[in-house]
Amino acid sequence: MTVSTAATRVSDTPLIPRDHLFGNPTRAQGKISPDGKWVSWMAPWEGVMNVFLAPADDPDTPRRMTSATDRPIPQYFWAPDSGSLLYVRDKEGDENYLLYSVPVEGEAKEQCLTPFEDTRIQILGGSDTIKDKILVGLNNRDPRFHDVHLLDLNTGDLELVFENNEWAGFEADDSLTLRWAVRQNAAGGTDMHEIVAGKVADEPRETTGLDDSLTTGMSGYTTDGKTLYWLDSRGRDTAALYAEETDTGERTLIAEHDKADIGSTMRHKQTGVVQAWSATYLRTEHHAIDPDIGKAFAWLREQLSGDFGVQSRTDDDRRWLVWNDPLTAPIASYLFDRDAMTLTKFYTTYPELEGAPLQPMHAREIKARDGLVLPSYLTLPPQSDEDGDGVPDAPVPMVLVVHGGPWARDGFGYNRTHQWLANRGYAVLSVNFRGSTGFGKGFISAGDKQWAGKMHDDLLDAVDWAVSEGIAEKDKVAIMGGSYGGYATLVGLAFTPETFACGVDIVGPSNLETLLETIPPYWEPLVKQFHERMGDPTTPEGVEFLRSISPLYRAKDITKPLLIGQGANDPRVKQAESDQIVEAMERDGVPVTYVLFPDEGHGFHRPENNIAFNAVAENFLAECIGGRAEPVGEVLAASTADIRNGREHVGL
Repeated sequence: MTVSTAATRVSDTPLIPRDHLFGNPTRAQGKISPDGKWVSWMAPWEGVMNVFLAPADDPDTPRRMTSATDRPIPQYFWAPDSGSLLYVRDKEGDENYLLYSVPVEGEAKEQCLTPFEDTRIQILGGSDTIKDKILVGLNNRDPRFHDVHLLDLNTGDLELVFENNEWAGFEADDSLTLRWAVRQNAAGGTDMHEIVAGKVADEPRETTGLDDSLTTGMSGYTTDGKTLYWLDSRGRDTAALYAEETDTGERTLIAEHDKADIGSTMRHKQTGVVQAWSATYLRTEHHAIDPDIGKAFAWLREQLSGDFGVQSRTDDDRRWLVWNDPLTAPIASYLFDRDAMTLTKFYTTYPELEGAPLQPMHAREIKARDGLVLPSYLTLPPQSDEDGDGVPDAPVPMVLVVHGGPWARDGFGYNRTHQWLANRGYAVLSVNFRGSTGFGKGFISAGDKQWAGKMHDDLLDAVDWAVSEGIAEKDKVAIMGGSYGGYATLVGLAFTPETFACGVDIVGPSNLETLLETIPPYWEPLVKQFHERMGDPTTPEGVEFLRSISPLYRAKDITKPLLIGQGANDPRVKQAESDQIVEAMERDGVPVTYVLFPDEGHGFHRPENNIAFNAVAENFLAECIGGRAEPVGEVLAASTADIRNGREHVGL
């Protein structure tokens, strides 16, 4: 095969190995114990991410605390009393997460604190004053609803606090007392009922319609329970931060942003009072309320290039763990001593990427055809933009990477998918299409019942923008994404078959009717929102509409190469979603490449599987739009990949 122009353009730039981008990090998820005696992190053991521990004053003497050998531990955290480490795990991607603990002192012995079958745990409440207990939700009695239990972290005892037969969620205070019960109303909004002496009020005290349902809710109490914080978009567009005095109901506006919802807050470790807040439009802005926090932020800005944030704090708040994203270098973590005002390097997540040819990301505002502004992110291939203005010297092939959700968002910073594809010779564009979260309720609501409609138009408009700006070659644009992004990929190839040169669909639904029929049972309390924002399968008109926006029924219109990746145990987007469109395409004689992973769920979490699929994907893209690819090599043999269709298109 003749070497393509795209591959030639980046030929002088070293190829970043796939496993440097998608393999296990050297360390990740660093935390400091509440009492400040320990530091912890995730690191590989026998190729699987596990939890490690070391004294804070001697971090170079690690001790492995967990022994996972099949799937990586996805998340862990410290018990409030610093006596144990807690983590969650599921089985082969089924998302039935159970809670485990391992004591810090003595002979480490892992224990499952929620030893139930077909159960998914929720953490419903923790405390700064009751350090040996937390509130957890368990759906082992009824898979639709989570009963509230008080869990003793040291003995493992579970005490039923509230039997739940109708509620979608709860809010508790620092005393681990339930204060609110929340459920969806007939309009798809939220009804919030106060709980007094264990009894839920008959009528809601607060309520929202559909438009405010994703941007309004409680954001926690102060330790004394006298102030309740709210993120609230009612009567406005973006979610603002309010403080409500619980004895009078009086509210005070704490923070607002004209283009973005308030995101996270930093609270005083003893009082729970908000000390700082952030909001993310194109990039994240940190705003301090407390002067001492402001001074710490200012000092960190002087020391660190790129973006940073606080990932863990001690109870006395004198030591922080700070992450730093230099943007064109791997993310690092530092120990910050606020008294000595010193930063000590803790780890670099991927040290093998130090010195690698990582490319800058460019934040862009793209205007849709109806005038809506779409916050977007562009990364260009190396050697393509000599003056660094974010426009290549000549148009290049492009991959449009569509985020999942769709009620989620893309953000600014190091993005391994962007770096991988840019290194292979492509411009990479991620677009916050209407329906994405973080930009106010109007932006979300603009996507209601617009799957395959205006949401897809936004993606098309972004492609047209990239072509008109001289960024993308019109006939060499691929579309790629996972979950909703996979659906968008199928829509792109089936509904607008001339726009994209090829597509990569990862766990994307092909039939919205069957998708809604098979959602996990614990999503049932929120199902009205799906019906109102997607389409209602309980009415004939709704079924007809859902079918009209389902790529399955237009499979015969797909003419461009398609690669599909699916996890066999996916509880959200069942394997049948991929099976049925593959069968339809085969029936109509349309070629498709299909890779199934029998031990994965919604996405590929075992690194060997993720690397294997990406090996297939980059060779597929190279064949379609002409970038370069690292040979597949032996990575498929190291994975569980089952290539059911189209082996000839994946570099084998």
